[in-house]
Amino acid sequence: MNNTHLYQLIVVQPQGRLDLQGGKALEQQLTSLVTNSQTLLIVDLEQVDFMDSSGLVVLAKALKMARNSTFRLVMCNLQPSVKLIFELTQLDSVFEIFDNYADAKATVEKITLVV
Repeated sequence: MNNTHLYQLIVVQPQGRLDLQGGKALEQQLTSLVTNSQTLLIVDLEQVDFMDSSGLVVLAKALKMARNSTFRLVMCNLQPSVKLIFELTQLDSVFEIFDNYADAKATVEKITLVV
């Protein structure tokens, strides 16, 4: 007998700057959203044109929370300046980063389990 376990898909689309102020707002949003371990959380950074260490810390905390709660966090649509920060800090190998939303969303199919 096959049972499919469905995952909830949540998309967060921050805009503008992920600095101290923007990072705090994103952290509050991410903390309030994720309550289910069967969640794929996509952080779409297409509208983020600036990120400093404060924004990076928020995303790192979210990733830690994801790993502790067994939900999945992925990111997509990184602008070149934001992508450079991940590359310089070598966090591009720690986070799951996709070129676009369609590729990130396609991971839902990969994590759907058939028992």
